[in-house]
Amino acid sequence: MSDWPSHGGRPERMLPRFGLAGDSEVIDFSANLNPLGPPPWLAQRLAASVAGLAVYPDPDYCEARDAIAMSEGLRPEQVRLTNGGAEAIFLAAALLARREAGRKVRWAIIVQPTFCEYQRACRHYGIAVQPLALAGESFALDEARACEAMGEADAVFLGRPNNPTGTLVARDLIERMLAVGERHGSMLVVDEAFIDFVVPDERLTPLLARFDNLLLLRSMTKLYAIPGLRLGYLLGSAAAVNAIAELQPPWSVNALAAGLVAPLLADRDYLARTRAWLDTERPWLQGELKALGLDVVPSHANFLLFQDAHGGSMPALLEHLARCGILVRHTHNFIGLEGAWLRVAVRSRPENRALVEAIARWRHP
Repeated sequence: MSDWPSHGGRPERMLPRFGLAGDSEVIDFSANLNPLGPPPWLAQRLAASVAGLAVYPDPDYCEARDAIAMSEGLRPEQVRLTNGGAEAIFLAAALLARREAGRKVRWAIIVQPTFCEYQRACRHYGIAVQPLALAGESFALDEARACEAMGEADAVFLGRPNNPTGTLVARDLIERMLAVGERHGSMLVVDEAFIDFVVPDERLTPLLARFDNLLLLRSMTKLYAIPGLRLGYLLGSAAAVNAIAELQPPWSVNALAAGLVAPLLADRDYLARTRAWLDTERPWLQGELKALGLDVVPSHANFLLFQDAHGGSMPALLEHLARCGILVRHTHNFIGLEGAWLRVAVRSRPENRALVEAIARWRHP
């Protein structure tokens, strides 16, 4: 069903499907953004930065790159600032296309179900793709098949934690995949867009010291609730990042966004408050959904994937919730889900309670 919106946060596209006005007021559970909103100092910082719009930004974004490198324990040459996580994905595919230009076979394996932009980026650069399905209702990655994929393909793309399942591939399996990839000349591209929500820390940055075939993609828009600013970055070996720099359009990140990197990373209080909120709200919401007879995938991120344990129609629940003023994420364009599941962001307690009550009314009209 290709006419379904491919991303969350699109009420103007979703609501008319149910005969509702596209500008109707809704609680948006379809986009996985931090409900705390942007840090309170951000608006004033942006206003104070407007004068800088008359000057070209540093094309290498040295201040932002240095801040990321210090935060991650890397060298600045291992960091590349990007226009959101989406540009990081496309640059990873561009690197693969250039790196493999002289080889007879050029293809990638994408661990599914997952974010659609990995496949879109690969196809944009002429890279054939094949899926590797996560197994069972727990959406586990089969170790033997994962290592086999690293020996077969030019690259493997996976999300960690994965969107929409919220699952987290174990670090030791990642290491074994990388070791196989080293022997066969294949890359592992890991999207860590939601890694800041994971406690204890699970980021794979330390593995960059041991594996040149690892590329990490990051987004700052989810944690800091700034999707309109388009801010992300890419981490890898110095050689890979230098090659990516040659493929990236000049000045792809605007000065206002680039100037926020250092202060955002320095705001540890905001990160602590976010993790405290999620530590309370995710288990509460998961428990309430399970009590309503829903199968909920245990999540390491700020969203939950579920279906009805009793076989109820998820498209019917999707419409019911929309009519209750609640927008959740359909799964019609996730390979392997095809609309049989729904994904919801974890939001504030009043909003989460409104979701639970609306589902209860669907269950017991």
